[in-house]
Amino acid sequence: MRYKNLKPFPDDFFWGASTSAYQIEGAWNTDGKGPSVIDARKEYPEGTTDFTVASDHYHKYQEDIALLAEVGLRAYRFSIAWTRIIPDGEGEINQAGVDFYHRLIDEIRAQGMEPIVTLYHFDLPQALMEKGGWHNRVTVDAFVRYADVVFDAFGDKVKYWLTINEQNLMILQGNALGTVDPKVQHDKKNLYQQNHHMMVAQAQVMSRLHEKYPSSKIGPAPNIALIYAATPKPEDVLAAENYNAIRNWLYLDMAVHGKYNHLAWAYLQEKGLLPDMLPGDAAILAAGKPDYLAFNYYTTQTVEASRGDGHDEVVRGGNKYLKSGEDGVHRGAANDYLPRTQFGTEIDPVGFRNTLRAIYSRYTLPLLITENGIGAFDKLEKDGTINDQYRIDYLQAHIHQMQLAITDGVAIIGYTPWSAIDLISTHQGCAKRYGFIFVNRDEFDLKDLKRIKKKSAYWYGELIKNNGLSNNA
Repeated sequence: MRYKNLKPFPDDFFWGASTSAYQIEGAWNTDGKGPSVIDARKEYPEGTTDFTVASDHYHKYQEDIALLAEVGLRAYRFSIAWTRIIPDGEGEINQAGVDFYHRLIDEIRAQGMEPIVTLYHFDLPQALMEKGGWHNRVTVDAFVRYADVVFDAFGDKVKYWLTINEQNLMILQGNALGTVDPKVQHDKKNLYQQNHHMMVAQAQVMSRLHEKYPSSKIGPAPNIALIYAATPKPEDVLAAENYNAIRNWLYLDMAVHGKYNHLAWAYLQEKGLLPDMLPGDAAILAAGKPDYLAFNYYTTQTVEASRGDGHDEVVRGGNKYLKSGEDGVHRGAANDYLPRTQFGTEIDPVGFRNTLRAIYSRYTLPLLITENGIGAFDKLEKDGTINDQYRIDYLQAHIHQMQLAITDGVAIIGYTPWSAIDLISTHQGCAKRYGFIFVNRDEFDLKDLKRIKKKSAYWYGELIKNNGLSNNA
């Protein structure tokens, strides 16, 4: 649908940016912090760094928050490291970790930004992983207790919360993220039991926040990518429906309605992957209600019908760590109508609008975009500038489509693209940069870790001043 005039962004719209603890903080074993599954990784893609120092945000948070305030951010989305609060995930509380996040949150608020806090962003305590991770029901209780500790500590300072970042990718691509025990990374029965336990934990945590702080808001934060059919062939359309259910609606249906999506359940049943459920689980899941739906969007995906030849799983975007496709369900396919990033990822701003419309039509809850961005080999010029016009172009195109979605009637409360500051990419180390703020380090040379605003930071600041794009066409 084309419009002569676009609706403006709400006056209280959260223009912000995002990070995660393990990718930015560093100080991996400082002040009592325990090891997470990320810290315990034994292998990284060749030529990429680990996360031990990252961007050293733990020691430079005041400088970083001041820079984000200079840019003009209204909100800052970050995650709390579970093992900084409870080093082994379920035992003693580490007061030094609690104190750090008090200082961080106070700094964010003092600079006029709204803190949006993710409880869990991939970094499961390693001590819990050694007990079976999310497959062990003990982890459910540990996560709920951790959330209680965090709510009690920061609940009077934080109004907006996120439960679990990209739970769907931890199940579908956990081996690529480094979040799954290598011994079970190909055991789908185990993974979908983990998935069920995360859903139970999420529902309990949402209920807990509402009991403790009724005026606060919380929601899930999966990665949602609308799935296209490769052709109008009915079998391809069915395949797209299959993968939309498995990849997207399974997670949002559970968060909103407290029950399994029917197609996803049929898939689990057919493949012998049904999770074991305790008698009280259905009631717990039904009781957990989100106030909004947060989601990360980078691009759409395209599929065709399974060919049943044993080769339905294909590499996506040239990244050997990311694959899609399954015999009898769907086959991954390329979308030749879309340009790609230098890393092979398809760029689909219109797909962003399609995804926003699809989510809102299904659930009619306010939406918060918690990640959206482009990774690139940013170059620090001799004059000290970073000309990342490609990032401006990418974000501008997506923000325009977001405004079109608002004009379509979609309720959107904020946009916090990835990332606020350069950090360590999950797959490609520090060379693949996403931030508005450049961090002067290489994979294995920390240099001076100097912070420098990129061209995109100045552009984004002007956009925020205007409360959106100046062009209303």
